[in-house]
Amino acid sequence: MEGNHHYHFKLYKPFGMLSQLSSNEERQNRKKRFLSELYDFPEGTMPVGRLDEKSEGLLLMTTDGKLSDAINRSGIEKEYYAQLDGVITLEALKALGKGVEIGLWGKRYTTKPCKVTKLLEAPTLPDPDKKIRIGTHRPNTWISITLTEGKFRQVRKMTAAVGFPTLRLVRVRIGNMLLDDTHVGRVVPVPHFDL
Repeated sequence: MEGNHHYHFKLYKPFGMLSQLSSNEERQNRKKRFLSELYDFPEGTMPVGRLDEKSEGLLLMTTDGKLSDAINRSGIEKEYYAQLDGVITLEALKALGKGVEIGLWGKRYTTKPCKVTKLLEAPTLPDPDKKIRIGTHRPNTWISITLTEGKFRQVRKMTAAVGFPTLRLVRVRIGNMLLDDTHVGRVVPVPHFDL
C-alpha cells in the first residue's frame, strides 16, 4: 500500500509543545514551541492525530496524507497514562469505562465505552516537566485509559467529569506502536507504521 517515497516517524512529544511544525502567525506565537525544533522533518510531514500542548508522549508523523487520514478515521486504539488529582473511586472508574458526558464545541457529547484500569504503581516515565503542578502532599492516582476516538482534550474532560482532574497525561500506545523508553523530544524514523 505504501510507496517508499514516504517518510514516517515516531516521537515523544514534550509537554508544552504544539502538535504542529510551525505557525503562520509567527509574531503572536513567539513563545510557542513547535515540533520543528526537535528534528529536520522532510517537507510535507504532518502529525497523525494530535496531542494538546499540555499532554506528552507518543506522536506519529508522516509525509503520507492518505495514510494519516486512514489512521485517524480507523478507530485505532490509543492508550494513555493519566495521573489524576485524588484517589479515584471504583464508581468513577466504571463511569469512565461506560462513557461520560463532556462539553465539546459548545455541545454535550457522550464518550464511547473505553478500557480503564487503575495502575497499582506509578508507571516508569521521564520526570514531569517542571511547569506541571503536581502537589506532592496530595494523593493522586495513575490510570490507563484506552480510547478508540480522539476528541479535543477528551481524556482531561472525561476525568474532570467524574471529579478527578488530570494532572499529567502521557500517550503510550497507538495501535501496536509503543512509546517504548523513548526520551522526551526524541524522534525515531520508522520504515512504516505497524498498527
